[in-house]
Amino acid sequence: MPILATTPQAQVRAAVEPLVRSGESPAPVGVIDLDAFDYNAAQMPARSGGLPIRVASKSIRSVAALRRALEHEGYRGILAYSVPEALHLVEEGFRDIVVAYPSVNRKALRELAADDTAREAITIMVDSAELLDLLEGSLRVAIDIDCTLHLPGAVVGPRRSPVRTPEQVSVLAREILRRGHRLVGLMAYEGQVASVADGLPGPVGAVKRWLRTKSMADLAPRRRACVEAAREIADIEFVNGGGTGSLQESAAEGTLTELAAGSGFYTPAIFDDFTGINHKAAAFFVCQVSRVPAPGWATVNSGGWIASGPPAKDRAPVPVWPAGLSYSSTEGAGEVQTPLRGADLEVEDLVWFRHAKAGEMTENVDHLLAVGHDGVDVWDTYRGQGWTLR
Repeated sequence: MPILATTPQAQVRAAVEPLVRSGESPAPVGVIDLDAFDYNAAQMPARSGGLPIRVASKSIRSVAALRRALEHEGYRGILAYSVPEALHLVEEGFRDIVVAYPSVNRKALRELAADDTAREAITIMVDSAELLDLLEGSLRVAIDIDCTLHLPGAVVGPRRSPVRTPEQVSVLAREILRRGHRLVGLMAYEGQVASVADGLPGPVGAVKRWLRTKSMADLAPRRRACVEAAREIADIEFVNGGGTGSLQESAAEGTLTELAAGSGFYTPAIFDDFTGINHKAAAFFVCQVSRVPAPGWATVNSGGWIASGPPAKDRAPVPVWPAGLSYSSTEGAGEVQTPLRGADLEVEDLVWFRHAKAGEMTENVDHLLAVGHDGVDVWDTYRGQGWTLR
């Protein structure tokens, strides 16, 4: 089932417009539709096969949004990006935090080792003995397992960990224990399934669907063997995998004890071509028209918030309201201004965009206008609190 709604609801537009036009919330500004956010939060556990979902904070980047996400049934714990972020989250009262990426931030690792509360609340990720050299004290540690699909002449999926076989898991697990740390978990993220759309038409869509199916068939026995190898050596508390785009497939395998998802709360444009995600767009950013260069054209301030990944058309924000807007083929989305055509707009009018990805939108705004039935709340982003993901 495709995305159910890709444009902002009328009541959301009505709540935001006077705030922007008056200058109380100057554009560009981020907006969260709380009805859609909560709807999406209810949909993901329905696809998780009963497994709890760890909230991927990289895709949220707002403490208030994280709190609201974790209030919903079916969610447990946070999957963070960095050790500094995890330490901030502990200060905010969060616990059960897994840092999904290895850290070489010696300062943050020393702070973690020196903080009794943080040491019990945070699990760090490793995939080599060299990373263990950076650790002090006795920490909670998890191993990241490579989930790429190896085909003749090609590797498909995120190049993450060098640990790919149960033998490699055993060697690293024993080394973790020998160094005095606690091996408590495993992570095995199949990015080539979770972030690859299965609803595209034509030959491209057929190839992507085949890659998703082939990846899961190849990964399942290898991931199971890696988990068994780790359990022979340590008391494993969790085995994490999956993402918003692969909850059903990942849960069905039977190896994982929990899933991860974050982007699904906001449901950015990159998910529009997934067949199994019956969500609603919940996150937008709003720019204002600053000039009208010609009839049928309008130029907004800012707008060029390009998503990470291979440079392509699907990394640009999507102008979704008013309907019918499109970019100039020679300028595209610009850092300081973005010309658009397709509607008769006037200076100060609002244009609504969806970002291609989820959390990356928040790197451009200090606050999010969270619009619900009770009015508009202002949520700080990580940026608004002075945090970075380093």
